[in-house]
Amino acid sequence: MNVLLTRIVGPALGLAILAGPALAQPKQDPDWPCVQRKVATLSPGQFWTGPDVEAAGDWGSDNDAAVLAQKIASRRTDLSQVGPLLDTFAEKFGSDKDAKDKALTRVYAGVFEVLNGERNKVVGGIARYTQGQRRMAERIRDEADKISQVKDAPSASDATELPKDQSELETKFAWDRRIFQERSQSLTYVCEVPQLLEQRLGEIARLIQARL
Repeated sequence: MNVLLTRIVGPALGLAILAGPALAQPKQDPDWPCVQRKVATLSPGQFWTGPDVEAAGDWGSDNDAAVLAQKIASRRTDLSQVGPLLDTFAEKFGSDKDAKDKALTRVYAGVFEVLNGERNKVVGGIARYTQGQRRMAERIRDEADKISQVKDAPSASDATELPKDQSELETKFAWDRRIFQERSQSLTYVCEVPQLLEQRLGEIARLIQARL
């Protein structure tokens, strides 16, 4: 490991830069840096034991179901509000259980599509995030090597292919290191988002099924 890199960024970050995000995850997917296991795709049946989703009809063609699905899928709607909203929706069907169950199933289908779509975007964003961190890590390595080359050279004339302004390189190195560290710290939260969306989807599915 580059001695300067380790001394400046610390042993842990130095290892992370050299090894990249793959340290946190099995080698199958080098673009998945999260401790949480990667689940590439979800299916409606993972959270649903109610009526057949396809047999209930297209949720997008049911305006009332679509509006409710989008509202309760939104994280701006607290989960404590979901039950009362579902009750109000179900009351419209009176004693027609079949119509109510199909409508609630369409609501679930809509919630699944909305949250699963949001989750897919987050998972794709994490992969792009990881690739960006890898490129930045490579740049930091190069900058640290050049700074070490300057410091280790007996004189400036002995250094090869060095930038004329050493202080400029050190400033850039410090800035890149800071960005890398901040992005690495924020990754902890980013990695939790897919799981939080899955938990929300599972809880909403449970609340809907309790009203069938």
